[in-house]
Amino acid sequence: MNEPLTRLGGVVGSAADDWTLGSVVPVFSTILAMHGISAALTGKWQERVGPRAAGLAGALCFGGGVTLGAVGIMTHSLPLLYLGYGFLAGTGIGLAYVPPVASLLRWFPDRRGMATGLTIMGFGGGALVVTPIKGWLLSKFAQAPEFAGTADSLSVVTDSAGRRFVETQLGQLREVVEASATDLVRAGFDATTLAEGFYYVGTGSTGAGAALGCLGLTYLTAMTASALLMRTPPPGYSPAGYDPAAAAAKAGGQIASRNVHIDTVMRTPQFWQVWLTFGCLATAGLSVVSVAKTMMVEIFGQALPMVTASGFAFTFVAALSAANLGGRLGWASASDFIGRKRTFALFAGLSLPLYAAVIPWCVSEVSANPSMLPLAVFYGSTLLIFSIFGGAYATVPAYEADLFGAKFVGAIHGRMLTASSAAAVGGPVAITYQRRSVEIDAIRKLTDLVDEKTFEDAFGAPRSQLDALLDAKTVTISKLMALVPEGTVDPTPFLYNPTMYTAAGLLALALVTNATIRPVNPKFQLIEAPPPTADATTTTTPPIDTAEVKALLDGADPATTSVRLTSSNDDDRRKSL
Repeated sequence: MNEPLTRLGGVVGSAADDWTLGSVVPVFSTILAMHGISAALTGKWQERVGPRAAGLAGALCFGGGVTLGAVGIMTHSLPLLYLGYGFLAGTGIGLAYVPPVASLLRWFPDRRGMATGLTIMGFGGGALVVTPIKGWLLSKFAQAPEFAGTADSLSVVTDSAGRRFVETQLGQLREVVEASATDLVRAGFDATTLAEGFYYVGTGSTGAGAALGCLGLTYLTAMTASALLMRTPPPGYSPAGYDPAAAAAKAGGQIASRNVHIDTVMRTPQFWQVWLTFGCLATAGLSVVSVAKTMMVEIFGQALPMVTASGFAFTFVAALSAANLGGRLGWASASDFIGRKRTFALFAGLSLPLYAAVIPWCVSEVSANPSMLPLAVFYGSTLLIFSIFGGAYATVPAYEADLFGAKFVGAIHGRMLTASSAAAVGGPVAITYQRRSVEIDAIRKLTDLVDEKTFEDAFGAPRSQLDALLDAKTVTISKLMALVPEGTVDPTPFLYNPTMYTAAGLLALALVTNATIRPVNPKFQLIEAPPPTADATTTTTPPIDTAEVKALLDGADPATTSVRLTSSNDDDRRKSL
């Protein structure tokens, strides 16, 4: 929804009062930040009330938040958009995301990667279903703005703030935006039925508000029905033939035989090692995920006009969603066989060269030699990036269950998602900030190449008012490229290169951090009575191995070490101890 939200007033182009890309991308950051924060804050509560109650609360917050965000779009209220689509919807994700993950990990202890991959696949694969629906809703509710006239038929006035106006037949000044054939196509309109020229601001609609409102009500209904179906396994449940000790031995000690309590887990170095590894992968992935469609259009749109067609753009987004979905199930299932640590090493190792070399090469190649080859390489690279991005989110809960046990994995995963929150702020915000900084620098350099009179004739103001023209979105790279000397290189495709190099550095850090992860020290693990079997008719109190307890406590720091007794008969257990 990023691009339509930047032209709510101008519709075919951004008007002066329209939101900038830098102001709407953080909405995406907010929803992902609240996803992790709310999951961390409500994790213990979710464990206590169960998946059904948490899922229902998530449905209400998410569906209601998306609907409230639609109201913010319709009223052009950015705070309301942030409150609804950002804060409330993000809180809803945190409430609804963890319960199915934790439940399936308990149903499938022998296939943890597959279990988390299946449920988180829905989270990533939802866009595969919603993307064409969203496109259809946008086209259904979109309305073309009122045409003011062509450039040679109007007397356009530019004020000191950079806004552009034309005089109506009644002698009134009305704000307008200028749209080329390319602008009309990018806005989703048929360039053969709409003419190039000026359009009145405040007429027409992108359809974004109505489309998001329909989606919000649909989400509320579907999520409520899904939450009511969730169940947890009975106490002592275990799949037929599953042997935890054998599974741990097969994994080379990477699968813990005992649980780490939720109140203890953040004192383990392994929690923060996984947190940092996951956070680096998520930040690098989000730097592309949040603007993939925009990157495709800006990097290849000028050289290959087919890229700007709405059909290609929606197909690209759908393909990325499919890669995300496949990565969540494929990578997570593969981790059951190759191990979670090796899987995360593959994530970082495969991604690093894509960010550091492959994507920058595509940019340089398409600028110097426009062809399908760099487009195909970029397309394939982003598909792999989306696959790894989805795989990291799907595999990390199983990684946590391996290291800390499955008993408190729901609450632990909620706290782990704070890494996603940090990535949500670091990724999209950093890429839009870096892009805008590089873009402004490029505009200033292009402006220096344009003759003073030519510049003033084109924009209705002298070059000395460039800052005001930039704020009003009157001067852009694409408009300057029509004025600069022939042969000048378009800087648009190069705007994202600095971010790609930053992401590559984060992936290198992830590689190192993941390599240092070792099994959790037994002093952080619980000493528990074995759970009763599902068909047990009597319950006995097993004795405590006091030698084992003494070995665990020997030399331990009493300020950080505790033994939790979780038997049905704690009094007898304490006497035994």
